Parts: sequence; structure tokens; C-alpha cells
Amino acid sequence: MTISTEEVEIRKKAIFDSMSQRNQKAILKKGYPQWDPFEEPKDPIDMRNHKSQRTTQKLIREFLQQCRQEGYSNEYASGAFNLCLGIVNGDEKSKGMYDFSCWYQQVLKQDQL
Repeated sequence: MTISTEEVEIRKKAIFDSMSQRNQKAILKKGYPQWDPFEEPKDPIDMRNHKSQRTTQKLIREFLQQCRQEGYSNEYASGAFNLCLGIVNGDEKSKGMYDFSCWYQQVLKQDQL
């Protein structure tokens, strides 16, 4: 069953008229002709962005279970989680912190030789 363009416009106007003034204002600001109240919902984002196909929650849980820190603090866990999120999401700041940590570990190894 196809709906005519005229019917679509009538339904669109009915939806628009039933909205609050605030929402109407937002639509008018973006452009009423471009607004499509009937568009299909977008696919949900895939939360498994990491190469390992794990969520950040699963990664951090595994890390904290295997970490060498016994009785780690909330601050420690929070820092690890923030870095995990940043690395998985490709954040440049987090990448810099990770690269520095790896470099610093190598410096410490070299200094002990």
C-alpha cells in the first residue's frame, strides 16, 4: 500500500501541529522541508569497536582481574577505564598516554642494564 505525497504531507503537518512549540521551533530552525518524521531509525552502534571484539566493559573487567595491583583503588580503576575508552575510541590524548607509558617502560628497562 503506497501513500500519496499529499497524504504524507497531511500526516507530516498533523505530527508537526501536535508537537510542543519548543520542538516545532527546533524543526523550523533546521528546516521544515528537510524534516522527515517517518524516517527509519538508525542502526544501533556496535559497542565492540576494539580489534578483539570486546566491549570496553569486558576489557576493563579482564584487566582489573589480571592486574598486578592487589586491592587497587577506585581512582586506579577509573584511570584504567578512561584510558581503555580513549584507546578503543581512537582518542589522540589516550594514544599519547599509552605510547608514553610503553616508551617509559623501555627507558626503565634500559637503565637497569
